[in-house]
Amino acid sequence: MSQALMLSGWRYRVLIGSIICSALAYLVVSLWGGWSAVSAAVSRVGWWEVGQIVGAVLLGYGLRFLRWQGYLSALGHPLPWRPSLKIYLAGFALTTTPGKAGEALRSVLLKRWEVPYTQSFAAMFSERLADLLAMVGLALFGLSAYPQWLSLIAVTLVLLTGGAGLMFSPGLVSAIDHRIEQHRNRFSRLLRHAVQVLHESRRCHTPWRLLGATLLSVLAWELEALGFYWILQAMGADIGLLSATFIYAVAMLAGALSFMPGGLGSAETVMVALLVSGGIEVPDAIAATVLLRLVTLWLAVCLGMVTLFGGESGSRF
Repeated sequence: MSQALMLSGWRYRVLIGSIICSALAYLVVSLWGGWSAVSAAVSRVGWWEVGQIVGAVLLGYGLRFLRWQGYLSALGHPLPWRPSLKIYLAGFALTTTPGKAGEALRSVLLKRWEVPYTQSFAAMFSERLADLLAMVGLALFGLSAYPQWLSLIAVTLVLLTGGAGLMFSPGLVSAIDHRIEQHRNRFSRLLRHAVQVLHESRRCHTPWRLLGATLLSVLAWELEALGFYWILQAMGADIGLLSATFIYAVAMLAGALSFMPGGLGSAETVMVALLVSGGIEVPDAIAATVLLRLVTLWLAVCLGMVTLFGGESGSRF
């Protein structure tokens, strides 16, 4: 199946519609507070600093790809690094879908390498758990200075505990599967697939794999938080690395829990609000937030689009 055929019809409309909606939301955020003030503040960062930040973000992507390779190996599908990297980056093209659901495009591409959908979804489910765990870990370092955000972190921990509890309780999963078998309808089939994904996900979370994946996740996301800190320092903001890390982590958690496309709107609102509460002027807070999203979210989307559409039609990922 060629890339052109794979992205025809409804898949193509979902892709384009997602990007257009996200771009419009991003434009609203960018213009909020006055574009002239925002552009003036962004220009203070400088190209050298932007290059450093992009380098840190790309290194973070590399660490997350290593984690992805580890999950595929645990599931019995150690793909060659080159096609696996293309598939991984291609998934970024749909980062702006709600809850990153569009990254399921990776499952379509992995199917061509004979990876069953349940196992590719298990790898993606494991990624989401690792990301949430890393964000909670980063947020906890600065929680003492922002106790009002404890409820958000607590909700995330409850979700993580629930997901891990289902994954590591084979008896409970089997009981759910048995109950599903008694009902033959579309919803029960979807639940059965979800149960199968949970079953496969356990293979990605042996003690050593869990430790390694958690370390890679924390390092990868801390690199983006470090980029955020560098932006703030270049703009002359009096925000320490610990506070910058907390603001970044909490904003990303808010974006993830909102299930908005790419966290757009919710993540930016939380980030700007925390920066302003820390004494930063509104235009500068907006500028720092917009620039960070450009070199993280939108850099990922661009990499994904180039990877997805840049190859020759019909080439095998």
